[in-house]
Amino acid sequence: MLFTHRADAGERLAEALRHLEGDDPVVLGLPRGGVPVAYRVARALGAPLDVIVVRKLGVPHHRELGFGAIGEGGVRVISEDIVRSSRLRPEDLAEVERAEEAELARQARRFRGDRPRVPLDGRTVIVVDDGIATGATAAAACEVVRAQGAARVVLAVPVAPPDAVTRLGSAADEVVCLSTPHAFRAVGEWYQDFSQTPDEEVVFLLARAAADPGARTSVRAAAVEVDAGGLTLPGDLALPEGAGAVVVFAHGSGSSRHSPRNRSVAADLNRAGLGTLLLDLLTPAEGADRAHVFDIETLAGRLADATAWVRGRVSLPVGWFGASTGAAAALWAAAQDPDVGAVVSRGGRPDLAGPRLAAVRAPTLLIVGGRDTTVLDLNRQAQRELRCENRLEVVPGATHLFDEPGALEEVARLARDWFTGHLTRDA
Repeated sequence: MLFTHRADAGERLAEALRHLEGDDPVVLGLPRGGVPVAYRVARALGAPLDVIVVRKLGVPHHRELGFGAIGEGGVRVISEDIVRSSRLRPEDLAEVERAEEAELARQARRFRGDRPRVPLDGRTVIVVDDGIATGATAAAACEVVRAQGAARVVLAVPVAPPDAVTRLGSAADEVVCLSTPHAFRAVGEWYQDFSQTPDEEVVFLLARAAADPGARTSVRAAAVEVDAGGLTLPGDLALPEGAGAVVVFAHGSGSSRHSPRNRSVAADLNRAGLGTLLLDLLTPAEGADRAHVFDIETLAGRLADATAWVRGRVSLPVGWFGASTGAAAALWAAAQDPDVGAVVSRGGRPDLAGPRLAAVRAPTLLIVGGRDTTVLDLNRQAQRELRCENRLEVVPGATHLFDEPGALEEVARLARDWFTGHLTRDA
């Protein structure tokens, strides 16, 4: 199993942890790479997110060998067997602990700032990392979390070698691992993008989670089959309790309903009380052919059919979220559907809707990355053709895929505000 990046791994890992949603868990990410994965897990489960700062205590003359670990709150886990076999003196232990305590305090302040730790007493705690090689740090984290009062400890990672997963079964009450390849050499081999996670991203994600912890919303989610002009399209329908509207996602450039970016935005909309339908507008064979990917008229027709399917099942306002060529499809269809309530385009190609732009009546929000200069110019050109209420939002520093720290979260915020403002204000 290959992951696109840590956000993708987090989305997939969250699905495997759904059985813990009713346990009111706390999610802890191991810095630095584990935090972006944990952030997606916490948001999907509606759980609080925190960082678990652990420092391994290494034998002075053999640092790779740990004789224990320390965590925040004065938690100290020591292996007396290794202390004895390594012939460590009390002063040796004290010297190592002093150095590691200072680094632990520095990291905790750096990542969390002045916010207090999330209490773990009596809670189910999910410890998340972006992958496991030897498992030493993960095992130490599980021991520290248990010492901090957790009633149940679950270790969750996207990928790890089979022997490490077996060993960690004694450190955690449950180990959830999506992939356990036998030919394992390094965690990064199993990611398309395994670039280093900077401290700034960890700080941002923890602050964002603390500011918007996400009230638990009951969401009915189901896999559906949507009839689109005689063609059956697979989709995922999510309806929060008391939903005020439904947003149908139009994917583009060969993307599918499994797009981690669109699923992340959809989850944010669900937390805001908006239903979502993510579906594949193209069959797998069609998605591999660029001629179909850029067949905007066909995409628009299928989006219209899917919208009719939604309206036949729920009496709610409907909006469209389009990405790339999906944005053109949404605007093409909006030119023919006076009842669509709002349209949002993410990194889209609204210019491909051509002269139909002038006929769009739905309030339209165009979101483009500041560094996606070609697409930004095309959006400005398309905006000049629109006659409806519209706005162009530029996300500073973002490229076409909005992979930069905080970029996708800004997209979700903008889309959420636009849809709630235009779809639910009269509901």
